[in-house]
Amino acid sequence: MIRVAIVDDHPIARRGVQAALAESGAFDLVASVDSPAALVDTPDTLPDVIVLDLYHDQRPCLPDVTRLSTRTRVLVMSASGAPEDVLSAIRAGARGYLTKHAQPAEFAAAVELVASGGFWLSSQLADIMQTLLGAPDRRAEPEVRLSPREEQALDLIARGFTHAQAATRMGVSKATVDTYVERIRAKLHVGNKAQLTRVALRRSSQHTPGQPC
Repeated sequence: MIRVAIVDDHPIARRGVQAALAESGAFDLVASVDSPAALVDTPDTLPDVIVLDLYHDQRPCLPDVTRLSTRTRVLVMSASGAPEDVLSAIRAGARGYLTKHAQPAEFAAAVELVASGGFWLSSQLADIMQTLLGAPDRRAEPEVRLSPREEQALDLIARGFTHAQAATRMGVSKATVDTYVERIRAKLHVGNKAQLTRVALRRSSQHTPGQPC
């Protein structure tokens, strides 16, 4: 069972998310509260995923995203699909961004993927991907060539797969995917997973992923 906490200052919204997750039967709701401050943050009560509404008191709670993401995985949800909100949440440490217009099954799928270490971006945000990521400044960031297998691994990461899941899809070991990712990090000069994901999403929006060798 995946331990989940829901944080939203609207009771109806909390009940809606709870109902969406209950249909799956794969989740254990350990908290449903109206603010990040109301979460009991101890090792015994810490959930696997916190589904956190981005706006509280009409302001984005980015400091809370940053604080909580150092303790567990945070999946941000919001009625806002504004590119600046999405990018700010990801920069703050969110492992995914889900709009409140998503279907109930998408909530369950997003929580499950984030819990497994993946990254989720709501399907409703596909049309603003280019705006979110922006065109690269080629003077500051020259085009970096990756091998076909590295491009394939990067594409899978952009779609939210973990290293193990990507390995299964590619027909290789997880250790091989780990090696690909280390090469990609070195070539693209990125550090943490959030940076790698942003670069992956940008490249996947501009290129056709490489095919397996």
